[in-house]
Amino acid sequence: MPIYAYKCNACGLAKDVLQKMSDPVLTQCPACGQPSFVKQLTAAGFQLKGSGWYATDFKGGAAAATSAAPAADAAPAAAETAATPVKADAAPAAASCGTGCACHS
Repeated sequence: MPIYAYKCNACGLAKDVLQKMSDPVLTQCPACGQPSFVKQLTAAGFQLKGSGWYATDFKGGAAAATSAAPAADAAPAAAETAATPVKADAAPAAASCGTGCACHS
C-alpha cells in the first residue's frame, strides 16, 4: 500500500497516511477538524533493481574503468618529463622545437 503525504492548510499539520489506492482522498484534518486536509505532491519512493537499470549497469562499471585507464597511464609519463633536469647552457634541440622558431632563425 502506498504512503500519501497530507497537510492541513488551516492548522499546518503534516501527516503521512498509509492508504489503498482505491481509498477516498482525506479532506478533514484529524487535529483541527477543518475540511482543509489536502494531499501533497511528493517524489516517488521506489528504486529499480536488477540488471538492465542505470544503477547496476552504467553507474561505474567496466566502461568507466577503461576510459579512466589511459589518462592514468599518461600522467606518470608527463611527470617524468617534467622532472628531467635541464642544463642552463644546453642549446635547445632542433627536433624538439622545430626549425621555424625564434631560437633557430
